[in-house]
Amino acid sequence: MSATAVSAKPRGLALLLGWRRVRFTLGISILIGLLLGIGWESGLLSVLIRTVMLGLIAMLAFGTFEQWPKRLPAWCARWVLQVLGVALVIPLSTFVIYVLSTDAGAPPFWEVPKRLEGFAGLSVLGVLIAPWAALAALVRQKDALARYQALAFDLERSEFERQALDARLRLLHAQVEPHFLFNTLANVRELVDAGSPQASSVLASLIAYLRAAVPRLQATATTLQQELELVRAYLEVMHMRMPDRIQFSLDADAAALPLFCPPMTLLTLVENAVRHGIDPSEEGGRIDVRVRVRDGRCHAEVIDTGVGLQRAGDGLGTGLTNLRERLQLAFGGDAQLRLAGLEPHGVCAELDFPARPSTP
Repeated sequence: MSATAVSAKPRGLALLLGWRRVRFTLGISILIGLLLGIGWESGLLSVLIRTVMLGLIAMLAFGTFEQWPKRLPAWCARWVLQVLGVALVIPLSTFVIYVLSTDAGAPPFWEVPKRLEGFAGLSVLGVLIAPWAALAALVRQKDALARYQALAFDLERSEFERQALDARLRLLHAQVEPHFLFNTLANVRELVDAGSPQASSVLASLIAYLRAAVPRLQATATTLQQELELVRAYLEVMHMRMPDRIQFSLDADAAALPLFCPPMTLLTLVENAVRHGIDPSEEGGRIDVRVRVRDGRCHAEVIDTGVGLQRAGDGLGTGLTNLRERLQLAFGGDAQLRLAGLEPHGVCAELDFPARPSTP
C-alpha cells in the first residue's frame, strides 16, 4: 500500500452520501424526533419524517459546501461556510416542508396557530442543534484526517527506511565483494609466482566458482541452500590450493535449506576460518559447517581446528564487522554472532537468527 493510495479520499456523491455520515445524521434526527413526538399533535410518525428530512437536507448542505466552491477567498474558512450553510438551510427547509404538507384549499400554516407553533419549534430547535452537530462532525472529520495523514506518513517513512536499508546493504556488499575476490585472487597469484602445477586447475575452478558466485553477491536476500553451495565451491577451491592442509565437511538440516540468509553470511565465517585459522597453522586443519533448525530459530556453526583466537584475535576486523552490521540490518537485534576458542586449538563461530522463509 503506497502513500499515494492512502492520501486518496472520497469525493462527489461518495463523500455526500457516505454511510458513516448518513448513520450519524439519522441517529441525531431520529433521537430529536422521538423527543418531540411525545407532545406532537399530528403524531410520532409525522414528526419523525420531518426531523429525518431536515437532518438529511442539512447533511447535503454540509457536504455540498465541503466541496463547493473549490476555491474560497482567504478571509473565508470553509468550516464557517459549512456551519452557516447548515444553519440557514434549516428554517428554509422547514418552511418548504410545511408549505408542501398543507392540504389543498386549507389555509397557509402561518394562519393556523398550532402549525405555526410547530414550524417555529422545529426551526428554532434545528438552528440550535444542527450547527453544533455540524461542528461535531467537523471535529471528527479533522481527527480522522489527522489519523489518515499519520498513517500515510508512517507508511512513507517505512518505505524510506526500507530503501535506506537496501542501500546500506548494497554498500556493505560492495565492501565485502572486492575483499573476498582480491583475497582469492591473491591466493592464485601466489601459486603462479611459485610456479605450482596446480595454478592452472585452481584458476579454472576459481573461474567456475566466480561465474556462479558473482551474480549472487549483488542479491539482498538468498537461501541457506544457495549460501551452502557458495561455501562448498569456495572450500573446494581452497582444498585444491592446499589439498594436504585443509579438509572440510558441510552438514545442514533439510528444513534449513529454504530459509532466508543474508548473502555471504556463512561464506564470511568460512573465509575468516581459512585466513585466520587454517592458513597460519603449519599443520593446516579442518573446517566443519553445521546448520540446524530448532524452536523457530536457525543455528549455524563454523568450526575450524586452526591456530585459534590467541593469534587470530586482532585480525578479525573487516569481514566480521561487516557481517555483524548486515545481520543487524536484516534481523535487527534478533541475531547473534559469537566466537569461542576450542581446546587444544581452533575456533567455533556460532550464528543464531530467526528461521524465516526466503521471499522470492
